[in-house]
Amino acid sequence: MRMYDIIQKKRDGEALTEAEIRWFIDGYVKGEIPDYQAAALCMAIYFRGMNLEETSALTFAVRDSGERLDFSDIKGLRVDKHSTGGVGDKTSLVVAPIVASLGVKVAKMSGRGLGHTGGTIDKLESIDGFKTDIPVEEFKGIVNDIGIAIVGQNAELAPADKLLYALRDVTATVDSLPLIVSSIMGKKLAADDDCIVLDVKTGSGSFMKTPEKSRELAEWMVEIGKRAGKRMRALITDMDRPLGNAIGNSLEVIEAINTLKGEGPADLTELCIALAAHILELAEKGTYQECEEMAKKAISSGIALQTFANMAKAQGGNAEWILRPENFPKAKYSYTVKAQESGYIVGVDTESYGVASLLLGAGRNTKEDVIDPTAGIYLLAKTGDRVEIGTPIATLYSGKESGFAAAEERLLKATRISSQKPKDEPLILDVVE
Repeated sequence: MRMYDIIQKKRDGEALTEAEIRWFIDGYVKGEIPDYQAAALCMAIYFRGMNLEETSALTFAVRDSGERLDFSDIKGLRVDKHSTGGVGDKTSLVVAPIVASLGVKVAKMSGRGLGHTGGTIDKLESIDGFKTDIPVEEFKGIVNDIGIAIVGQNAELAPADKLLYALRDVTATVDSLPLIVSSIMGKKLAADDDCIVLDVKTGSGSFMKTPEKSRELAEWMVEIGKRAGKRMRALITDMDRPLGNAIGNSLEVIEAINTLKGEGPADLTELCIALAAHILELAEKGTYQECEEMAKKAISSGIALQTFANMAKAQGGNAEWILRPENFPKAKYSYTVKAQESGYIVGVDTESYGVASLLLGAGRNTKEDVIDPTAGIYLLAKTGDRVEIGTPIATLYSGKESGFAAAEERLLKATRISSQKPKDEPLILDVVE
């Protein structure tokens, strides 16, 4: 085979064979195919697309490009939940302890944040002493002992995805359905889970800006997961507004803890209960309604919060911080953003809210950037709320004051205020079985 012929074939809109796709992935991981040819193929895929068979072949080739984990010595059904990324999305910190407290094993590998989206690993590392880089055998031992562990993605897992994502990030080919599907599912299928529930975001704070595109992404990921023998389900959820009130690492952990105490924001609580119930139903713990009640009781009884504390302790973290979140360090500086006009908040540009938190030090533009775990935004007013001129709408937090002006400007420009109250929109738009 020649890479030239494969690029030309996809450039002309023809379907690639499984053998051609595997030959490309294998050669690229080995360093036998240069970046410029891989970039050319990514661009051809971006413009010409791939059908479901090609995308399945690409996903399985990415999955098989490195180590595949064996969780067979973890006792019990293993589940995972994945979000396609958003602003204020700390659901894993709530959902995973809920389902683990109810006897379902969560052996979860998560990523770091980049750009306007936050990462679960960055959030967990804001807990004093919490280790996200632990040996696989220790990881599996913790899951067997307490039912849950969350660690960073294994460097040997799906190395083709790491190489391709870095290339896509600098060649404007991130926003491609087959490339997104193969990236997400290639990593997920390299882990050894039985059930996977996907939280596919749609709207201004997500990769997929419309419900139609988000549903297509969800359907393809569910189908490919089923082809791999997994029990699959996807929820399509709104990201035209940040989830919860907190944006930023330790701020989001604190909000997750409060949600596990039954004191969280209504939208975050609603989504976490739904995700947990869908996972539990896939794990055959009961009907959806029964699983929903189980999830609610796990919160009200305190067992979900204690499970989070147990996980933190097992991974070297200070469990007292989970039980008493007032122990989290506070940002050195804070600043209040006030409404510039009166009316109802009718909508926001969620991505800009994420960028505003990044300007405060809560995120990273490059993988080398250092995060300030105390930095971020706490929203005091959200879509649908009435505000008056001078009403505080957000508090900004940072270890330095220099980012406040730019973050405030970004936040105000991203907030639309009108005299007419907007209609209530559902948080969960669809479920893909």
